[in-house]
Amino acid sequence: MLDMSQLNLFLNLFMNKRLLAIVDLALAEDLGSGDVSASLLTDDQASATIICREPAVICGIEFAQAAFSSLDEDINIDWQVEDGDPVQASQVLATLSGSARAIISAERVALNFLQTLSAVATQTRLLVNQVAHTKVQLLDTRKTLPGLRLAQKYAVTCGGGMNHRMGLYDCIMLKENHIIAAGGISSAVQIAKENYPELDLIVEVETLDQLTEVLTLEGVTRALCDNFSNQDLVQAVRMAADKLPLEASGNIDESTLVATAETGVDFISTGSITKNIQAIDLSLRFT
Repeated sequence: MLDMSQLNLFLNLFMNKRLLAIVDLALAEDLGSGDVSASLLTDDQASATIICREPAVICGIEFAQAAFSSLDEDINIDWQVEDGDPVQASQVLATLSGSARAIISAERVALNFLQTLSAVATQTRLLVNQVAHTKVQLLDTRKTLPGLRLAQKYAVTCGGGMNHRMGLYDCIMLKENHIIAAGGISSAVQIAKENYPELDLIVEVETLDQLTEVLTLEGVTRALCDNFSNQDLVQAVRMAADKLPLEASGNIDESTLVATAETGVDFISTGSITKNIQAIDLSLRFT
């Protein structure tokens, strides 16, 4: 089950006009001037089920609900799971009743949201479980599908992960080019704190020497160790102990995650949980 504080964050950010606008765009893209195939049907009342064809962690229920309701607000959907719930192959996720035409026309858009966001939640849960024996917290990145940033980050929390910065506006991250342009790490940190003292400040380091410099500076929230070897990460953890949290990032995926987590870093960020995903196999069938 999803932590209520995370759910409330999503509700505040998304369960409003932004979610409906995204669903409306998806429906308009699919329907165009009208569903010509559905128009051939008599518009009788119908019943249907949504079935998950493989083990998964479900996410995206509100998107699917909005897709159906946007075409017919009288469609009744009885969801048998909640976002964040694990399910097994052949498990029924929901039963629907209402206009046959509306159900068929909304089907693909609704399932697209469900299968994509469930894929993110499922992959996140897989990786979180792999490092559960360590203290590390798994973070997402900004490598998300355009227009679905908040939705995918919500899916990460459904899978047990944590969110990194939402965008370029809510956290300062000084990376290689920022540091070069500012004339060095110390200068970049000073400029950042003078201009945005209220924001978290993450500084990317590429060597242990750069980490040594960061550890002498005030106002840094954490250091991001980019493409460090595991040997260097172990040394970095020793250096930063009781001084500064460390985040590991750079080409970390399912094959390297556990070894990276076991170095003792506090966070691991990976774009794989939002971009290297395979849609969950779902189907909708009339009954």
